Amino acid sequence: MDKIDLRSDTVAWPTPAMRQAMANAEVGDDVFGDDPTVNRLQAMAAERMGMEAGLFVSSGTQGNLVAILSHCTRGDEVILGDKAHTFNYEAGGIAALGGVHPRTVPVQPDGTLRLDDIRRAVRPPDVHFAPPRLLCLENTQGSLGGMPVGAAYTRSAAALAHELGLKVHVDGARIFNAAAALGCAARDLVDGVDSVTFCLSKGLCAPVGAVLCGSAAFIEQARRIRKIVGGGMRQAGVLAAAGIVALEVMAGRLAEDHANARRLAEGLMQIDGVVLDIEQVQTNMVMFTLSDDCPLAPAHISARLAEHDIVTLPRLPFRLVTHYWITPERVERVIEAFREIFAAG
Repeated sequence: MDKIDLRSDTVAWPTPAMRQAMANAEVGDDVFGDDPTVNRLQAMAAERMGMEAGLFVSSGTQGNLVAILSHCTRGDEVILGDKAHTFNYEAGGIAALGGVHPRTVPVQPDGTLRLDDIRRAVRPPDVHFAPPRLLCLENTQGSLGGMPVGAAYTRSAAALAHELGLKVHVDGARIFNAAAALGCAARDLVDGVDSVTFCLSKGLCAPVGAVLCGSAAFIEQARRIRKIVGGGMRQAGVLAAAGIVALEVMAGRLAEDHANARRLAEGLMQIDGVVLDIEQVQTNMVMFTLSDDCPLAPAHISARLAEHDIVTLPRLPFRLVTHYWITPERVERVIEAFREIFAAG
């Protein structure tokens, strides 16, 4: 990776071990259920999540879509955060393709939804209201800089949702980052929920894919929904092989990305004009804004960074994301580039 790309961990290239595993993968037709590498990945993912079964899907967005369409029918309502990825960045798929109505509640600074807000969002049976069916949570909360959400909160939220007659789905795109930050197993963070999607193609570095996990009956329904939305793949073992390496190797090294993000934040917060809360840097994301007297515009900063072969998104707040290919040496190069740009004004 020649450029230092901080736009997201989705840009991370597969590792050499992944490329080798992909080249040697044993394959079959996954729609018929006979791709042994996909089957192995699905079983491994389910075990990691403490659930009965898994389903390999093309992306986290597809995993969330399939999950919600499996839990809900047309005209049902899903309760989720107003900053949730599913609500803001998944093209309105649950409404466009499933006729599922989103009802949002405020996301708190720690990435949670207030239990009282969830309770109030569940309206009583009435012909005027969409029937509430599902609560969606997110871990980590990417819109807040990758805030990890603890197991105790998720258990409480799931218990409340079940009391209110709702199922619970977790968008766990970066759940292994949350587990690394909180010092627990990923399965602890989905204890009590009904389904979870996690991505293989973000910090885990695989080129493609995510896995949706839940009960065997739920995954059977989800397999059908995956087919409806065009997600049935054939010799997908060449992709699943990278996912196996992701779970076996990459999930265990995410603390390195977190340490690099922390170092990046520590360097940036020393620069006049940068406004950064170090306590918000808990996983692999660094978010910051600019002081009122800073003369620099985001587009100018990104353009100047590009001259140093550093790629960022030109928007506020800035979000810089570390991953496998962002080494400590590259972090120092980024800090120095920012210093130079802000000093020049």
